[in-house]
Amino acid sequence: MSSAASLERHREEDLRAFCVAALAAAGADDETAQAAARAMLHGSRFGVDSHGVRLLDHYVTVIAGGRVKGRPVLDFHAGAAAVATLDAGDGHGARAAYAAMDYAMDKAAQFGIGAVAIRNSSHFGAAGAYALAAAEKGFIGLAFCNSDSFVRLHGGAERFHGTNPIAMGVPVEDDEPWLLDMATSAIPYNRVLLYRSLEQGLPAEVASDAVGHDTRDPHAVEMLAPLGGAFGFKGAALAGVVEIFSAALAGARLSFDIAPMGGPDFATPRNVGAFVMALKPGAFLPEADFGAAMQRYRQTLRASRAAPGEGVMAPGDREFKVAQDRRRGGIPIDPATAEAFDRLAARFRLPRPKPV
Repeated sequence: MSSAASLERHREEDLRAFCVAALAAAGADDETAQAAARAMLHGSRFGVDSHGVRLLDHYVTVIAGGRVKGRPVLDFHAGAAAVATLDAGDGHGARAAYAAMDYAMDKAAQFGIGAVAIRNSSHFGAAGAYALAAAEKGFIGLAFCNSDSFVRLHGGAERFHGTNPIAMGVPVEDDEPWLLDMATSAIPYNRVLLYRSLEQGLPAEVASDAVGHDTRDPHAVEMLAPLGGAFGFKGAALAGVVEIFSAALAGARLSFDIAPMGGPDFATPRNVGAFVMALKPGAFLPEADFGAAMQRYRQTLRASRAAPGEGVMAPGDREFKVAQDRRRGGIPIDPATAEAFDRLAARFRLPRPKPV
């Protein structure tokens, strides 16, 4: 097993520059390369390493292969005043989701709420990146996305839903945003791949083998368990909520109709769906009242009595603590990602980021 101390660590700006350069070399335009790098660095900065720069090799593969268009044409179809559908033109999911959230925030500034359903998109990384983008500008942001089937139903023994994440970001005056980012599976599949790279066993009740039995061996995983363990019907139902917003409402493919993310076909677009929403708190009540309520809510939550040996954190606290630590000590990359960097640097004749 690799120890955390043995992992390479890099400055964020060096990783961003390498990601942008590699994506551009694979055929991405600047807006796509910048958006994808921004989303990946969100994951790496906040400790969501399964959705961080380890995705670079995959993103290069799908752009070079043609599954994801490196130079997409985004087409917004306006519906009601505050609502639109975005045809992402088979572009990168981050390119579409950031553009959709910008559109939603523009509408929310006018009408108090804005929402965009996205079709003909692709994997967009960590959903929290888009919710946080809204919260940092004073809006409440929500982001959903479906994906290819990899999660069994409660009591099921076959893949049905994708990991179908839910994210929500909320501004808090004079503090970091409140930030929720969760898969509706017990864990995301990219975490299984990360544990394989680290030769590390999985927690119990998060993944299943080919017949639906719990397994802790990342190499034996055939499907993920829904969030909730013995109460996994709740996670499966939440995945359905995401499916309705991201696929049924957007005109995208349902999870069980989406081609596998891992190939072998890297040429055919997958029509992944997503949904983003922005709300302006001041449209509902005075901004000062909302700000005071959020401050009191989170302060009281953090100060609540903890169980012996435990600590209490608000959503986002762990992530912002990790980000602070990584600003000082660098962002770690796992061995498989380090090897991928070597290959990409050689393939595109790029300077390989140097560890700090």
